[in-house]
Amino acid sequence: MLSDLTKTERRAFAACVGGWALDAMDVQLYSFVIPTLIAIWGITRAQAGELGTAALLVSAVGGWLAGWLADRYGRVRTLQVAILWFAVFTFLSGLAQNFEQLFAARALMGLGFGGEWAAGAVLLGEVIRPEHRGKALGMMQAGWAVGWGTAALLYALFFSVLPAEMAWRVLFLVGIAPALLVFFVRRYVEEPAVYLESRSKLAAQGDQPSALEIFRPPLLRVTVLGGLMGTGAQGGYYAVTTWLPTFLRTERKLSVLDSAGYLAVSIAGAFCGYLSGGYLADKIGRRLTFLVFAIGAGVVAVTYTMFPFGDAAMLVLGFPLGFFASGVFSAMGPFFTEHFPTRVRGVGQGFAYNVGRATGALFPTLVGLLSARIPLGEAIGLFAGLAYATMAIAAFLLPETRGKVLT
Repeated sequence: MLSDLTKTERRAFAACVGGWALDAMDVQLYSFVIPTLIAIWGITRAQAGELGTAALLVSAVGGWLAGWLADRYGRVRTLQVAILWFAVFTFLSGLAQNFEQLFAARALMGLGFGGEWAAGAVLLGEVIRPEHRGKALGMMQAGWAVGWGTAALLYALFFSVLPAEMAWRVLFLVGIAPALLVFFVRRYVEEPAVYLESRSKLAAQGDQPSALEIFRPPLLRVTVLGGLMGTGAQGGYYAVTTWLPTFLRTERKLSVLDSAGYLAVSIAGAFCGYLSGGYLADKIGRRLTFLVFAIGAGVVAVTYTMFPFGDAAMLVLGFPLGFFASGVFSAMGPFFTEHFPTRVRGVGQGFAYNVGRATGALFPTLVGLLSARIPLGEAIGLFAGLAYATMAIAAFLLPETRGKVLT
C-alpha cells in the first residue's frame, strides 16, 4: 500500500501515524507508574483509577472540541496544537508534588490526547483514496502499539537503573519529545483537497455548519450507534490496559522486567491486530470487522483475567488479548469518515469516537472500586466482558460504508 501512495498521502500518513504513536506513549506511561504511586504516595486503587479516568473524560471533550476546530480552522493546524498540548502536560505530570497536581496535569493532558485522534483521523481519512482508507487508518492505529511498546521499554529502562522515586518522574518528563513532531507537520503536511473545496463552497454560500447538526436526522442514528460502539471498544480496552501492569505485578507476582516481557507479547499482538483490522476493513467491510474483533476481545479478556493459568499460558494468551482488544479500533476511523459529510466530519467524528471514550473512561475507576471487594483480575474481566458485548450489539446495527468516495 505505501508504495502506491502519492507524496501528499505519504506525508499525511507519516504525520498521523507518528502523532498517534507519540500520543500513545504519553498516555500509556501512566499505567506503568500506578504501582509506584500507590507505594510512594499511599494512594488507593480507586484514586489511581480516578487519575486514569480524568485524562480519558477530558479527552472526550478534547476530541469534540478538536473536531469542531478542525472543521472551522483546518485539520493540519488543529493537529499541531493537539500534539503540542499533550506533550507539555505529560512533561508537567513529572513535576507534580501531590495527587491533586498530578490529577490536574493528567486531566489537562487529556484535551490534547483526545484532540490528536480527532484531527489526525479525519485528516488521513480525507487524504487517502477509498481503496486504501481502511488499511491506512489501521496502520495509523497500529502506531498506538508502537507508542505503547516505547512506553514499556522506557519503563523497563528507567525503573531498572533509577530509584522508583525518581524513575516515574523521568518517565513523564520524557513525554515532551512529541513536541518535535509539530515542526514536521507545519512544514510538510497539507490540508485535504476535499476539505478545502468544501470550505470554499460554504464560504461562497455564506453557510456556517452547526456543531449540533450531528444530533439531527439523518446523522443522529450514526452519532448514537457510533458513540455506543466506541463506549464498548474503549471501555473494554481501558479496563484491561490501565490495570494490566498492576495485575501482573500484584496478582501474578511478576518483577518489573518479567511483567515488561508479558506486556511486550500483548503489545506485539496489538500491533498485528491493528494492521489486520485495517486490512479486513477494506476486505470484508467495516461492520463485519467490528463484530469479529468485539467478540474475540470479549472472550479473550475474560479468559485472561478471570481463569487461573500458569505463567506460560498467560504469556501465550497475551498475544490474542492485545490482538483483539486493539484491532477493534482499526475500522472506526474510516467508518466515521465515510458516514459524516465534510462540512461536519471533524465534529461528528470527534464526538462519536470520544463520547465512547468519555463513557468508557469510567471503567478504570469502576475496576479500581470493585477490586476492593473482589480480586483485581475478576474486576477487570467483568467490566471488559460487558464492554465488548455492548460494542458487538452496536456494530450489528450499523450499516456498511466500504468503498465510499468522499464528496
